[in-house]
Amino acid sequence: MFDRRLVECFDWGLLILTLLVSAVGLIVLYSAVTAGGVGETHVLFKKQVVWMGAGFAIMFASLLVHYKYLDKASVAIYCVCVLLLVMVLFFGKNVGGSRRWLALGPFTMQPSELMKVSLIIMISSVYSGIVTEQGLGFRDLVKPLFVLSLPFLLIVKQPDLGTALLLLFLVACLTLFVRVQKRVFLTCALLGAAAVPLVWFVLKDYQKARILTFLNPDRDPLGAGYHIIQSKIAIGSGMIFGKGFLHGTQNALAFLPEQHTDFILSVLAEEWGLAGCLFLLFLYFFLLLWGLNISYSCRNTFGSILAFGVTIMIFWQIFINVGMVMGLMPVVGVPLPLISYGGSSVITNMAGIGILMNISMRRFAST
Repeated sequence: MFDRRLVECFDWGLLILTLLVSAVGLIVLYSAVTAGGVGETHVLFKKQVVWMGAGFAIMFASLLVHYKYLDKASVAIYCVCVLLLVMVLFFGKNVGGSRRWLALGPFTMQPSELMKVSLIIMISSVYSGIVTEQGLGFRDLVKPLFVLSLPFLLIVKQPDLGTALLLLFLVACLTLFVRVQKRVFLTCALLGAAAVPLVWFVLKDYQKARILTFLNPDRDPLGAGYHIIQSKIAIGSGMIFGKGFLHGTQNALAFLPEQHTDFILSVLAEEWGLAGCLFLLFLYFFLLLWGLNISYSCRNTFGSILAFGVTIMIFWQIFINVGMVMGLMPVVGVPLPLISYGGSSVITNMAGIGILMNISMRRFAST
């Protein structure tokens, strides 16, 4: 029998926040792909509208089944996503030296995006069964480490260092959320700090160039430093209130590379200024606060960890993308949630928000 409390507890606030961020995303994307031209609506904008519609459909579909079933299906979901990552290695579409996409007719899918939510579900399932007041010990971290390492290595192989690091941050945050013993924390922190210099030797040449450019953007202004220099010019030229919708010169004259994907925030800053950026960050802030409140108020251990994981996934994407576009972090190719063009990113974030709404709607449950 249908429980009427599900309707009474529907999370209208989260839905409104999602609609507002999505609307901002479509407006900025329209400007980014139109780039000052006059003519028919760009095909990328039409595709993004389709992805947004599919994303909202998935978000509402995810409300129909209790989130606890995700716990039971976690292994199956994880295995499917790992299989998709393996398929990318053999059948993936090669774009710009990276093999990250699977072709689906006129559309493409990026399995590494789907892996973000899959990994959160899997790790939440593992931790919910072993979490204790004393904190996790070394043995407790063996399984989560294995669960992380498989997709991490497959995504590094593509190569997509940004998404791989994002998975690492997600698992690290989830581990700290469920609490670890002090000696475990200190050991992991020391090992992590010691491993940082070694990472340099496994990076590819273009990845090293990005880090060197981050430290000194003027070392190659027409090459590796071009993205970030043009991005800073666009952000600075927007000033307080921007140049106006469809009037961004850096965007219209095609000085901004990747203006519809990873650097779309530069288009927003140029056309809507600091005021427009603060409005978007204000929406994101409340979205994250909403997610943390859902996690805090959930009385089920799996649901609480899961809600925190989805929230922290959205946070890290925002943090890395904004830092990257402003030149405060190396360029690693992380999209801005619900703003950057990309079907897989939209589906992943919408599915995550659907999970948050699912947990929020069932907050009346005792366990």
